[in-house]
Amino acid sequence: MKRVVITGMGVISPIAKDITTYWNSLQNGVLGISEITSIPTDELVVKIAGEVKDFKPEDFGVDKDMARRADLFTQYAMAAAQQAMTDSKLSVNPERLGVYIGSGIGGIKTFHNEHTKMLQNGAGRVSPLFIPMMIPNMAAGNVAIIHHAEGPCLPVVTACATSTHAIGEAYRCIKGGYADAIIAGGAEAAITPIAIGGFTNCRALSRTNNPETASLPFDSRRQGFTIGEGAGVMILEEYEHAKKRGAKIYAEVCGYGNTCDAHHYTAPHSEGKCAARAISLALQEANYNSDKDKLYINAHGTGTPLNDKSETQAIKIALGQQTAANVPISSNKSMMGHLLGAAGAVELIATALTLKNGVLPPTINLLSPDPDCDLDYVPNVARRYNANMAISNSFGFGGQNGCVALRICND
Repeated sequence: MKRVVITGMGVISPIAKDITTYWNSLQNGVLGISEITSIPTDELVVKIAGEVKDFKPEDFGVDKDMARRADLFTQYAMAAAQQAMTDSKLSVNPERLGVYIGSGIGGIKTFHNEHTKMLQNGAGRVSPLFIPMMIPNMAAGNVAIIHHAEGPCLPVVTACATSTHAIGEAYRCIKGGYADAIIAGGAEAAITPIAIGGFTNCRALSRTNNPETASLPFDSRRQGFTIGEGAGVMILEEYEHAKKRGAKIYAEVCGYGNTCDAHHYTAPHSEGKCAARAISLALQEANYNSDKDKLYINAHGTGTPLNDKSETQAIKIALGQQTAANVPISSNKSMMGHLLGAAGAVELIATALTLKNGVLPPTINLLSPDPDCDLDYVPNVARRYNANMAISNSFGFGGQNGCVALRICND
């Protein structure tokens, strides 16, 4: 089996639109949640989100005409992919280059706009670009066109686990010898009245409109998640291919777990047993040794009452109570909100940077610990910690669980 490494990364997020600023924001606990400015909120209960501010696709080398024909989630994906490819300096046979970029919801902004147009003016006024702008696979399709990627293309859709699964499946593809490199990640742009209304009414969103107390992973005051948007993209590359061309290596992808709760269409299993199995599968494949490895966990940590409690339980099951108590954990969603299908990718980028820099990003605004969430969540202040291994968790509606393991690449 082949080894797989990360040689490039790109991010569009509520706290930064480049990797350097993103890392500085993470370790300094910068809050990217604020009042929504991109849509009217008069009729919405929830009026705050983790928005990407001042985004212009042309600033990232995206062709203006191509951007005009793409939904915002695809624009985010194209921008993040361009960053990652530039960072990687990748040179590869197009037939051996793949794209695994997913979206949990796809072009819901386009859907909302075109549906409104139809109601007002009739079906004859619906744009001929409606379908190709809306469908979730178009982020991967457009990125493949731009970068001439003629290899495997798999746009994953597993709700909030989407981009973790996309990166995990890309890892397996390269490990199995089916590609030399894959542009992998996820993108989301769902800050729309219909999405916010739907998430609010199914009691998933926090209803507070104070940015400081809206997204509170592992805190006893938590009420739900805060919606965010953006994209995260990694260049995964076969190790020998990367080594031969002298590529910069951020980390090695060394394990992946994928399970399903088979329990409920939105709620996680209260015991966390299937999420625990996803974590265990990733750790086993990565040859994790609790006596030798210094582990860090980038949690799914949504700030919903059910998720944080069940994820804490899952970590305890997977690691054992004693080991779990000594492993630092943090949630980037405390700063950015929940980027849905893009969350796993932007958080795995944070995980790779944590390994590279030896600093743990904090879980900010964690002021009232929940007795049911009794592990070390790195509250409020970044911490020096030289982990040599890390995992990133993602759990989605439908019971989908994903976990990707990384190691520092020393050879």
